[in-house]
Amino acid sequence: MDQKALKKLVESISKTVKSFQKSEIECLLRLFNSLVKRNGKRLDKNGLDHSAFRGILHNVFGMTDDMLLDRVFFVFDKDCDSRINANEWVKGLSVFLRGTFEEKLKFCFQVYYVDGDGSISREGVFDMLKNSLHQHFSEGESEEGIKELVEITMKKMDYDNDGKISFTDFERAVKGDPLLLEVFGPCLPTAQVQLSVSILKPGHSEVSSLLISEYGSQAFTSLDVEELSTSLRKPQRYPGSLLYLYCEDPTLDSLC
Repeated sequence: MDQKALKKLVESISKTVKSFQKSEIECLLRLFNSLVKRNGKRLDKNGLDHSAFRGILHNVFGMTDDMLLDRVFFVFDKDCDSRINANEWVKGLSVFLRGTFEEKLKFCFQVYYVDGDGSISREGVFDMLKNSLHQHFSEGESEEGIKELVEITMKKMDYDNDGKISFTDFERAVKGDPLLLEVFGPCLPTAQVQLSVSILKPGHSEVSSLLISEYGSQAFTSLDVEELSTSLRKPQRYPGSLLYLYCEDPTLDSLC
């Protein structure tokens, strides 16, 4: 993608995505371009396929649940073409990483209602709990134990007693107890995974850098600019960094 097309796409996306600055959107698009190229595709015609996107969720964001990895992909893939395009990438990450509580609530619900009818059925609750809790039960007690949890969950979250959990039910339950946001399994990055997009100025040249970093329980604050700009030019990781993108030169790929 040439610079003119990139700027045009940044302007277009920035009209609907308010949680990222334009410079941050540009970095995310450069990163997307690099990831697509690594999968042997052309950015203008294709995007990240199911396998490539699952790899990012697993390797960068630490997600391991196969069922939820698939569901997160389908929630990102708004046009249902089995590819994550540039718009879907940025818009999805805006909720995934910087979404409001309401946006994340809606995102989690969309991940969980696997039946496609806009609600979570009793059977869906059973399948998700079985998927996320199977390792905590022995083979003999698994079925009965999960059935008991399903009944407890339905009593707590099915406010209108219609045998399924609607978005209204889910919203009411989660607002009453925020710990229920990911009750059926983790589908958002943990608080340890931080996204920071900064405009840094080492010397007289402006550097725009993207870091997706993991710092245990510590929040990402700042990095030494000269050390960062030097390390980004070398084929090595910055300590603690899972993925970063050096954006000053459009020909440079992200380092993974």
